[in-house]
Amino acid sequence: MKKKIRILLADDHTLVRQGFRLILASQSDMEVVGETGNGKEAVEMARRLLPDVVVMDVTMPELNGIEATRRIREISSHIRVLALSVHRDSVYVRQMIRAGAEGYLLKESADTDLLAAVRAVAQGHSYLSPEVSGVILKDYRKHVTNPVDLLSAREREILQLLAEGRTNKEIASLLNLSVYTVDGHRSRIMEKLNLHSIGELVLFAVRNGLVG
Repeated sequence: MKKKIRILLADDHTLVRQGFRLILASQSDMEVVGETGNGKEAVEMARRLLPDVVVMDVTMPELNGIEATRRIREISSHIRVLALSVHRDSVYVRQMIRAGAEGYLLKESADTDLLAAVRAVAQGHSYLSPEVSGVILKDYRKHVTNPVDLLSAREREILQLLAEGRTNKEIASLLNLSVYTVDGHRSRIMEKLNLHSIGELVLFAVRNGLVG
């Protein structure tokens, strides 16, 4: 019997996630091994389950799909990530591809596109929605280094939380850090990105697809 494609679903909208599960589970060559609505949990589940494909929403609370993808790819290069998003803006596509995603599919795509994308990515191929320019996938490495790459994983995580409106105290509690440590990270983020206010920080995060 042919080995089934083991899939992990990560999307913070429960109904959307359930819909994807029904579509994928109806296929004889696919098996949904887990699902979550949180980026952090997606990373933990990927480490534990080692799925073939993670169908990843781009914008999720606490840890976005971009950062979650980056961390999953560090766990194993054999885990393929298919981004699934409502965003067709090139910044989201570029960030996901840079993070290691093999494909990018718009949520408005047909069921057949989702199935084709999962199969393609599972086989090590790339897949982009027809609406998304193929040039992005081919040429993204030629672009100037993105400022986000200057930040460490922890700094990117704190940047997102700050952009979501969390206070230093809330972030410290969420990440099990001291307020002093969070404040230090915040200062380094502002310095590395040449930002001078929380308003500029939020705008930077939005423009770079870290928050919706």
